[in-house]
Amino acid sequence: MLKRTFTCLAAMALLAGMLRAAAARVPDPDVQVHVDGGLAWLASQQRQPGHWTAQERYPTAMTALAGMAMLCEGSTTTQGKYAENIRRAVGYLTNRSRPNGLIGDADDDHYTYGHGFAMLFLSEVLGEEEDVERREELIHVLTKAVEFTGYAQTPAGGWGYVSAKDGGGFDEGSTTITQVQGLRGARNAGIPVPNEVIEKAVKYIHNCTLPDGAVQYSSKGGGGRPAITAAAVACLYNAGEYDDDYVPRMMEYCRKHLDPAAQDSFGHWHYAHFYYSQVQYREGGEAWNDYRAAVEKRILAEATAVKIGDGTAYTWNQGYVGPVYTTALNLIILQLDNAYLPIYQR
Repeated sequence: MLKRTFTCLAAMALLAGMLRAAAARVPDPDVQVHVDGGLAWLASQQRQPGHWTAQERYPTAMTALAGMAMLCEGSTTTQGKYAENIRRAVGYLTNRSRPNGLIGDADDDHYTYGHGFAMLFLSEVLGEEEDVERREELIHVLTKAVEFTGYAQTPAGGWGYVSAKDGGGFDEGSTTITQVQGLRGARNAGIPVPNEVIEKAVKYIHNCTLPDGAVQYSSKGGGGRPAITAAAVACLYNAGEYDDDYVPRMMEYCRKHLDPAAQDSFGHWHYAHFYYSQVQYREGGEAWNDYRAAVEKRILAEATAVKIGDGTAYTWNQGYVGPVYTTALNLIILQLDNAYLPIYQR
């Protein structure tokens, strides 16, 4: 029975990969050069245990994001140029799964970010994993991770930097989006996710949306934030709320504040466009084509060329967290048209 299941899963994974590859757009040569160079730089920064860090911090989150960038290239744990890097990243993160379901370390003061990104990365790996034992391990880790996320949700329906119990019920928008996207990834991969957790999160976003469409920092206030608003739209889409009545207002706010060519006046440009690019990609058509051209132009202009051996690689040093974080986000944006990952597909 296991052999039959394995054969079926392998065939499904192969077919899915072929369909995605057929749908993928041929990238601009200059974009591809920067993607190839950025991935080469990321690979060079992976530590021996399999992880990445942001200036020696946040290893769980950085490993998940770097791994996502490599998955977007088309590599899996068994195939592709970065298969070994992805396998090591998966091993590192599954080893960080705690008995209570948290992926990461409880002494990290922002552990929900790492947990949410790890949940997303591992769920995308699960969808392509052909090894029966590794699938069973990933299913166990993700099932426990979903349970932890439900436990960590605040009474208001959001999440904070730590669980509701550890953080006294504090919540904020960016960590909430990270959890919802991780939950959607898990559900896509076949992991049970309680509907009430998603419904509370959607209500939380509604309650944080201001009349002009901006989503404020927290359920307790903090003002509208362009980055969180873009992430919130992506979150609603991930929750299946494509026809949500709040989305048009939020999208109009994003259009006013998130022109890729405009000077960054709000902070967290790369984080904002990491999510806004997902929203625009889902919109498709002329809106996506115009946005993609503008965001690619800016990202390529900000790249820093570095030498790795005899070759040229690329990294991005802007932002508050460090080059691994910024490089991973930019590479995911630049590779959305590859359409390799379910979470980023139309």
